[in-house]
Amino acid sequence: MYKKLLKKSKMKTLTTSYDDQFEVTTDLSKMVEFIQSALYESSDIVQRDVKIAGKMKATLFYVTGLCKIELLDNNVIRPLMQVTPEAIDGFTYDEILDEVTQHMVNVSSINTYDSLDQAMRSLMSGNTLLLIDGIDKLLLLGTRGYEKRGIEEPKSEVVIRGPRDGFIEDLQTNMVLLRRRISNPSFILQTGEIGHRTKIQYCLAYMKGIANEKLVDEIRYRISCIDIDEVLETGTLEQLIEDNVMSPFPQLMHTERPDKTTASLMNGQVIILVDGTPYSLIAPITFQELLKSPEDYYDRWHIGTLIRIIRYLAAFFALFLPSLYIAMVTYHHGMLPTTLALSIAGTREGVPFPAVFEAFLMEITIELLREAGIRLPRAIGQTIGIVGGLVIGDAAVRAGFVSPVMVIVVAITAIASFAIPSYSFSIALRMLRFSFMIAASIFGLYGIVISYILINIHLVGLRSFGSYYTSPFAPFNYKDWLDLLYRAPLSLLRSRTDEPKTLDDKKQS
Repeated sequence: MYKKLLKKSKMKTLTTSYDDQFEVTTDLSKMVEFIQSALYESSDIVQRDVKIAGKMKATLFYVTGLCKIELLDNNVIRPLMQVTPEAIDGFTYDEILDEVTQHMVNVSSINTYDSLDQAMRSLMSGNTLLLIDGIDKLLLLGTRGYEKRGIEEPKSEVVIRGPRDGFIEDLQTNMVLLRRRISNPSFILQTGEIGHRTKIQYCLAYMKGIANEKLVDEIRYRISCIDIDEVLETGTLEQLIEDNVMSPFPQLMHTERPDKTTASLMNGQVIILVDGTPYSLIAPITFQELLKSPEDYYDRWHIGTLIRIIRYLAAFFALFLPSLYIAMVTYHHGMLPTTLALSIAGTREGVPFPAVFEAFLMEITIELLREAGIRLPRAIGQTIGIVGGLVIGDAAVRAGFVSPVMVIVVAITAIASFAIPSYSFSIALRMLRFSFMIAASIFGLYGIVISYILINIHLVGLRSFGSYYTSPFAPFNYKDWLDLLYRAPLSLLRSRTDEPKTLDDKKQS
């Protein structure tokens, strides 16, 4: 499939290509005229005409807000205008070009292009385009600089113990955060562009000597097959390169935490960063990684093991608890202790709806409150979530629409879903919960068991960039069970996990 996509992408041409119409010449006026027409009179693009040494015409183009104006004034415009005519007397155009790039202009990077497409992309990213009369080169000066958010604690991942810095929306800053943690020349950071029109930069990061080269090539190949106008967030990229688009389970993991990203790199996984978003993508992943957190390794193994057991119980409750209640109340009264069965029957007396309708009513209400709490301003959202849940739950019980036990079941289910570290995995369990509830209302426990078997069949066949999604459950690997439900002492975790396959399995001696 990916070969067909690559072939298709090669056949297409960019609708914004200028190279077929534009030719770099020594005539400054012609080049300026064409660039002005190509920019469609954008108000944020500034044209500045100067004279080098008071006699040679030159024109600069830059984007307001993306360019460091102070750097442009002091290190580019002023040196060009203040050079004396005698300094370039008798110079050829090639010598003048060398003089400008090597002595006059004082910026971190100077690139020369013969292609206007490449020059325009660099201009739109914040660099300054310099055209000099008589020189058939497009000079791009490194003057990029814009306002960006400071490095702060991640908003979507609460840090209990560990580093407090998080990724931001600037790709270069995110690359630096990783490079600070891995000062090793084997740590590879490769950048590229995706999106025909947006030309968003992305970065592929991996540890050479640990990550499997076939995995790196596969991810690079899938990204090269993307044929789309814009990729503005890692979520879009994730959907375009994942193995199974029909699966409700995430096949890549996203995080705002550099420490979590670094741990994945050292495990042989590949990281994808995209400019404009604070989330990194981790590939490949397995089912058990979605229930892990970096704090598991920062605390002693007793605490890490206890917290993991709680998370697995939370995942069980988030998926099965409402459906088990429906099955027991509707079909399997005899499986409940007599006292508990009588207590539930007493609370349900007077409730006009069957258990499945009661459960759906409360679950949908909880989902509405949760979504409303996210969309509203933070202070109001928290109040709506807490007060709304209490008021609606109490009013529903008093009105006789639902039983008190149902409210308890739904509340425990909602709390359990928040205990899962991965938001994408939590969403998947929330979606599957409704299918389990429907199965339980029709077939009882048999429906739950059949649904569970079908999901396991799907999971066993699911792959994440060639890695088995259910490893180390299936295929079974006893070595990886030391870091599964039970988190062994760090001195025993000497090898990397079996998935993904790595070039160096040994982590410590």
